Amino acid sequence: MNVLLDHFPEFRDGFLGTLAITAASALLALVLGILIAGFRVSPIPPLRVFGTAWVTVLRNTPLTLLFLVAFFVVPQVLIPGTSPFVLATLALGFYTSSFVCEAVRSGISTVPIGQAEAARSLGMTFSQTLRMIVLPQATRTVLPPLSSIFIALTKNSAIAGAFSVAELFSVSKLLSDKGFAIGWIFLWIALAYLVITFAISGLFRVLERRMGVAR
Repeated sequence: MNVLLDHFPEFRDGFLGTLAITAASALLALVLGILIAGFRVSPIPPLRVFGTAWVTVLRNTPLTLLFLVAFFVVPQVLIPGTSPFVLATLALGFYTSSFVCEAVRSGISTVPIGQAEAARSLGMTFSQTLRMIVLPQATRTVLPPLSSIFIALTKNSAIAGAFSVAELFSVSKLLSDKGFAIGWIFLWIALAYLVITFAISGLFRVLERRMGVAR
């Protein structure tokens, strides 16, 4: 208990850091995932190929390797001077977007094809049909897998602590280096992660109930 009270500012900053990187990465993953899912069901072959390649490469690449690319390749080749927080968000967001894409694509496949055909008969374009007709209906079936994906993202964010990003894992490393009992440190860190994951789970349960998602 003493380690928490004596170093509460460090735990607080780590907790807020984990919240920040989780929220930023989740937003990036959601936007990219929906966009790439649209590519994957697009009638334009090059977009489908790009979407398939995106998912295949990112889903089959270890997340640690993506972090290494983000921190040691991107600043040297593309964006010099980028902050560690932004680089970690890019790595997490890109990786998670591949899973979001597949969840959204699976949801799209549950929408009766007659809905899209009716929209096209009214003169709506593919993007209009997807945005206004298909995605709103697919959302109901997409919410449960998205909950699991974002909970996994929260736990994956611990990797950022090994790359100089202020979050919960970096706090555990800092305090263990100072000689504090690792068991107590991990206990408080684990409880902090549980708070975040339970909050995400609760949020999605509320959304599911409001949208009438069947369990």
